[in-house]
Amino acid sequence: MVIFGAGGDLSKRLLVPALYNLAHAGLLADDFKVIGVARAPLDDATIRRQFGDFLQSAASTKGSEFGPAKIDSKVWGWLAKRIFYQSGDFEDDASYQALAERLGPSAGNVLFYLAVAPNYFADIVERLAKVGLTREAKGSFRRVVVEKPFGEDLASARTLNRRLMRCLSEDQIFRIDHFLGKETVRNIMVTRFGNGVFEPLWNRQHIDSVQITAAETVGVELRAAYYDKTGALRDMVPNHLFQLLAMVAMEPPNSFDADDVRAEKSKVVEAIRVVTPKEAAADGVRGQYKGGKVDGAKVAAYRRSPDVPRDSRTETFVALKLSLDNWRWAGVPFYLRTGKAMSARDTKIAIQFKAAPKTMFQEVGGGVCPPNVLVLQIQPREGISLDFQAKCPGPDVIVTDVRMDFSYADWFKASPETGYETLIYDCLIGDQTLFKGADEIEFSWRAVMPFLEAWKKGGMVHAYAAGEDGPKAADELLARDGRRWLPVGS
Repeated sequence: MVIFGAGGDLSKRLLVPALYNLAHAGLLADDFKVIGVARAPLDDATIRRQFGDFLQSAASTKGSEFGPAKIDSKVWGWLAKRIFYQSGDFEDDASYQALAERLGPSAGNVLFYLAVAPNYFADIVERLAKVGLTREAKGSFRRVVVEKPFGEDLASARTLNRRLMRCLSEDQIFRIDHFLGKETVRNIMVTRFGNGVFEPLWNRQHIDSVQITAAETVGVELRAAYYDKTGALRDMVPNHLFQLLAMVAMEPPNSFDADDVRAEKSKVVEAIRVVTPKEAAADGVRGQYKGGKVDGAKVAAYRRSPDVPRDSRTETFVALKLSLDNWRWAGVPFYLRTGKAMSARDTKIAIQFKAAPKTMFQEVGGGVCPPNVLVLQIQPREGISLDFQAKCPGPDVIVTDVRMDFSYADWFKASPETGYETLIYDCLIGDQTLFKGADEIEFSWRAVMPFLEAWKKGGMVHAYAAGEDGPKAADELLARDGRRWLPVGS
């Protein structure tokens, strides 16, 4: 596994912890090796020490998504001695020639992981191809993992796809989205298609609306220079949120084969209605956090972050109302929201069912029964909950709302993971089920382009205080339809 950008935050915080977890589970071959490539003049011992120090720190940090409370020195020792370092410039052909010589003509299987800025994706692949490192010999593979964001708009995504496809076949390209490595995300298909109680109801006749939330408590922190050119919509919607939407709304695939699953997901994204500029202005809300408090700690306004212009109009929050033009979901609104510096870290999908008819319960205490809501909790506490109605104890018929909860950690005693474990393993075995195809990428950008174009022409960027659940305009987006968001963190 060759990691370009080995000195970066992604490698340290997510990739190496995921590799440790895979090693701990015995899922890495004995001849597995890692070569980290970055500009810094480091050596093997230094990179091993840096990774090891971070693992120890992450393991001792409460709430870390890494997982283990203590590092197994034997497991880390096994992995550490298989980690090597090569200093190189991504824009220098000599670096790739040196890598080719280091791997040698009989390197066998190689997975290239591009943990770098998006502007390097195509250049690195083209330079790898130039020295023959993307060419697959008989009985071995050469695969490339591309991180998000995959392009910054429809035109750039198409260009990037074309450049990659000149050097690689589609089955060599793994466009990764770490949300799809979360247990609850992968369980969506099982929840839907493996349970007779849900599948018959999963359609426009029984479902009123769907909410997808991805809330973060952190601000932009050290990513401000990148983030101010990107914004919340580009950073989260065409990838993370659309992947969750596709998993919830897809038709049953013929099998769990990668091609079958990806084909159904792609159909969902293709079915997202491409709105008019007027509809985009009405059905999209963008916000930007001002100063406030998150978990009791003061958070400076986004415009006070280093490298952010004082007059920046970049959104740190976005809420959208979308529709799917297909048979199953016609008329069912999908509400998406994501933001930074919000009240809680919370990623979830809420399926709101249509309310029961007005029956005898309106005549007794409690009034009209509220609708049932099924919540698929992605993070931080993975699980599923169902809100339904029950009678309060006592002689009178008084109806109240109750909740039934299932937690992965409680039921399976599962340790937290980064979400990359499954995805890296799938890359190694060549399973593309949880990875996006070229067409899905382009359909995603096509759906968000009207919002980007509408906002380019102006419109409000609504302020919200750090620690709030977004601007009031996001609440009004649902209120005009007679609905409201589930509280963040609930």
